[in-house]
Amino acid sequence: MLSDKFRQLFNKIVDIVFAIILLFIMLGIAVGALQLFNTLWELLRFEGITGKYIDLIADVLTLYILVELSRSLVEYFNSHKLRLTFIVDAAIVFVIREILIGLFKHNLKPEMIYALTALILVLGILRIASIIVYQREQALSD
Repeated sequence: MLSDKFRQLFNKIVDIVFAIILLFIMLGIAVGALQLFNTLWELLRFEGITGKYIDLIADVLTLYILVELSRSLVEYFNSHKLRLTFIVDAAIVFVIREILIGLFKHNLKPEMIYALTALILVLGILRIASIIVYQREQALSD
């Protein structure tokens, strides 16, 4: 009886914390989208093409990461489970973002490229495994 009350209290606190995190992520997405328009305006001034495009690509990928993380939190409110696929998607995009920026700026060493490639491989395997587990859970619940 007492443990049920603690569990309910815990679930309410987790819901509140995740709601606050989701609110901040949504605010970050809105501010980021406005900043993206500001960056696009600077890009149209034709001062220099190369430097501004990498900023634009990095900003777009950062917004995508925030969207994936917010999708994970929204899914939590629907099922009270964190879907690993959304989190892994955000991690994969983050690693790819870092690779693109590093390669574009010519400051990635071969060892770092190998390490990031191995990380992407592991994240890809984790994503495939999470999809398989999710499909099995769906099949068992039907």
